[in-house]
Amino acid sequence: MSEQPIPRGQTSPARLAALAVAEADAAGEAPPWFALRVRPQHEKAAALCLSERGLETFLPLYETRRRWSDRIKPLRLPLFPGYLFARVPRRMRALALSAPGVLGWVSFGNGPAPVPEEQIASLRRMVVSGLPLEPWPPLQAGRRVRIVAGPLAGLAGTLLQTKAGGCRVVVSVWLLQRAVAIEVERQLVAAADGPATACAAGGVA
Repeated sequence: MSEQPIPRGQTSPARLAALAVAEADAAGEAPPWFALRVRPQHEKAAALCLSERGLETFLPLYETRRRWSDRIKPLRLPLFPGYLFARVPRRMRALALSAPGVLGWVSFGNGPAPVPEEQIASLRRMVVSGLPLEPWPPLQAGRRVRIVAGPLAGLAGTLLQTKAGGCRVVVSVWLLQRAVAIEVERQLVAAADGPATACAAGGVA
């Protein structure tokens, strides 16, 4: 079945998403990353099922501790509860949606919306860095900063100050309306367009 032409002059997110997928298919490149909605508490099972079907998946997890009646238990939980990421070629979309626990795409218009490659790369670096990270509400304002040294050098995000006086750098995935915060030493943070800077006093810097 042939693709419907995109109207000339249409500049909606749906058009941009369709163009990104079409260009990747035409060039024979790896398909874009997509976000899939999954049943709550079924993220790991859904990711495993998609992997077994031959799809590349990414389910970012973070470590936390939960108190039970008689002990404190360490857990690894999804950074984005109810979502996971996968590279899904066009011909395998129906197969992906039929996986147990998968509810559908995060989409614009009539098709799935690709997640920018750089956002996936930033999340991967945060997850493997070994630094403390946690889910965070998406930010509408705040100073843009970059990390200038260490395992996350070059990563950009929004600067917050912790109660303890350290720094948090928040990276947002706007498609999901979610964000991830990672804690770093203040001397590793610089303004995105200027020299190194410490966290400013107050909340959002």
